[in-house]
Amino acid sequence: MSRYCQVTGARPATGYSISHSHRRSKRRWLPNLQTKRYWVPSLGRTVKLRVSAKGIKIIDRVGIDVVVAKMRARGERV
Repeated sequence: MSRYCQVTGARPATGYSISHSHRRSKRRWLPNLQTKRYWVPSLGRTVKLRVSAKGIKIIDRVGIDVVVAKMRARGERV
């Protein structure tokens, strides 16, 4: 399974680690992904999502039903 948030779509970012002598080496910044289970009343079941910390805050703010509806509109399987 690839590292991406199912709510925000956050993926790993790439760039350079730069030392004091200014030598560069490739590195990655990984999103803070958590596996969470949510009860979705509109579906009548629980769904297991891989979401970032920001995605969890979005779900808390707008509600799981709204987030699942947007995911299904995008064509993502829930």
